[in-house]
Amino acid sequence: MDIGLLLPVAAVLLGSILGSFLNALSYRFNTGRGMGGRSYCDHCGHTLEALDLVPIFSYIFLGGRCRYCSARISVQNPLVELAAAALSLMVYLVHPEPVTYAFWLVVWMLLLFIVIYDIRHTVIPWSCSGLLAILAFASLFISLNGGVHLTTPTWMALLAGPALALPLTLLSLVSGGRWMGWADGALEVSLGWILGLSMGGTALMLAFWSGALVGVALMGASKLWRHAGKRFTMGSELPFAPFLVLGCLITYFFHVDFFYTLSFLWQ
Repeated sequence: MDIGLLLPVAAVLLGSILGSFLNALSYRFNTGRGMGGRSYCDHCGHTLEALDLVPIFSYIFLGGRCRYCSARISVQNPLVELAAAALSLMVYLVHPEPVTYAFWLVVWMLLLFIVIYDIRHTVIPWSCSGLLAILAFASLFISLNGGVHLTTPTWMALLAGPALALPLTLLSLVSGGRWMGWADGALEVSLGWILGLSMGGTALMLAFWSGALVGVALMGASKLWRHAGKRFTMGSELPFAPFLVLGCLITYFFHVDFFYTLSFLWQ
């Protein structure tokens, strides 16, 4: 196989494997279970074999059910594996050099885990926010293009994280954490350092817009299907980390920058 095709395929395979690991981690993190030992079905407790653990394909071949007890397998599993595979490929296309690819792959897998955990538990683990902040801050001082080189960031780059986190922190402070979780502000510090002030501001705007759209859609859906159970209202809790990461993804990989475009038009 041509090396130009082999490496992207390898990136996809690696991403899907990491996605499978993130799934297991999201189920076990902060439960005291640890990551050791064989995987098993949460319903019947049967130890899973290799055929049951192939990322994405096992879910398809098994029809979304456990091979031993026929219980439904969470759709989270293939979705996360697909997302991780896509992220790994996109990171490779932007950063094909091995060291750079490895660094940013860790960053984006960490962001994906934060999204998964926030959706499942409506909380961002501080350990994940702390690790992400270390990596994001380090990226300001270390250039990985063409080798490892030390760089001196501008004051704007250093202040981008705290400046973009300030609105979220103020919302948390004013509402006592009801309108915005404290960890969302901590996450935004890292995203600001990763993106810079202009692209980071764009990502934050996209996060608020997409979050508002989803919130309105959920309220509309809950009114249409009142018999479906718990209704979604203005007071319902909606995890915000997925929208922050979505905004970061759009700006980082697709180079969307509203403020740069406006400054260009004003010239």
